[in-house]
Amino acid sequence: MSRARSKARRCALQALYQWQMAGQDVADIEKQFLTEHDLSGADLGYFSDLLHGVPRHGGDLDEHYRALLDRSVESLDPVELAVLRIGVYELLQHPEIPYRVIINEAVELAKAFGADQSHRYINGVLDKVARELRGTEIKMKAP
Repeated sequence: MSRARSKARRCALQALYQWQMAGQDVADIEKQFLTEHDLSGADLGYFSDLLHGVPRHGGDLDEHYRALLDRSVESLDPVELAVLRIGVYELLQHPEIPYRVIINEAVELAKAFGADQSHRYINGVLDKVARELRGTEIKMKAP
């Protein structure tokens, strides 16, 4: 797993949280992050891809896990929502990244920024989404 991509994910999560909470324009948030935050060592192209891609596909991303939740998408914790959206976006848009890496990265984000035990919730939901979106990859990895 790439440290540069991990840092890009962490920064994208923070930026997406800001977008969700304040409703600011994504381009403005990106400019702010590039000038006011330490993104050294981060894959800036990947940060930008996540930051712009998740909002662009937000509603479609939500549909992949809506039926798997124990509550409405609207009542999810904002950090959990951002982590789920990043994870589903990566499962859909980045087939070159193994599904296990995507889920592991999402779990680590939830551990770092989410509520206590939210990482278990994220893991369970993304595991089910991965079975739907990456079924062939999962079957190929099975013993």
